Amino acid sequence: MSMKTLEDLFKHFLRDMYYAEKQVLKTLPKMARKAGSDDLRTAFEDHREETEEQIENLEKIFEMMDLKPRGVTCDAILGILDEGKEIMEEAEEPQARDAGMIAGAQAVEHYEINRYGTMIAWAKQLGMTDAAKLLKANLDQEVAADKKLTTLAVGTLNKKAA
Repeated sequence: MSMKTLEDLFKHFLRDMYYAEKQVLKTLPKMARKAGSDDLRTAFEDHREETEEQIENLEKIFEMMDLKPRGVTCDAILGILDEGKEIMEEAEEPQARDAGMIAGAQAVEHYEINRYGTMIAWAKQLGMTDAAKLLKANLDQEVAADKKLTTLAVGTLNKKAA
C-alpha cells in the first residue's frame, strides 16, 4: 500500500493496530495461565475483554472508512510478544516470571499507547471525530492497563521476585 497522504498513513496504522490487537488477544490467555499471582491473572483476563472491545472499535473505524477489516503484519508487536514468550518459557520461578511478564505486557501497552495517541491526532486532523473518540476509548483502556500493571509490580510482585 502506497503511503503518500496522512490518510494513507492512518489506514496503515489502523491495519497495524488491528493486527497487533488480534495478536495480543491470542497471547493474553497464555499469559493468564502462566501467571503465578491471582491478581496478575485477573489483570490479564480483564484486559482480554478490553482487547475484544478495542478490536470492535477498530472494526467500526474500518466500517466508517468503507474498508474491509484486515491487518497488516506488525513486526514490532511480534518482537515484543516473542520476548514475552521467552520470559514465560524460561523463567523458572513464578515470582520472577510474573515480574518479567509485567515488563513484557507493559512493553505492549507502551507500543499501543504510542500508536493510539498518534492515530487520535491524525483522525482529528483528517476530520474523523467519531474515529478519534473510538481511538481515545482504546487509549484510555491501554493507559489504565499500564497503570494497573505498574501498581501490581511496584506494590508486591517485584518485591516477591527479588
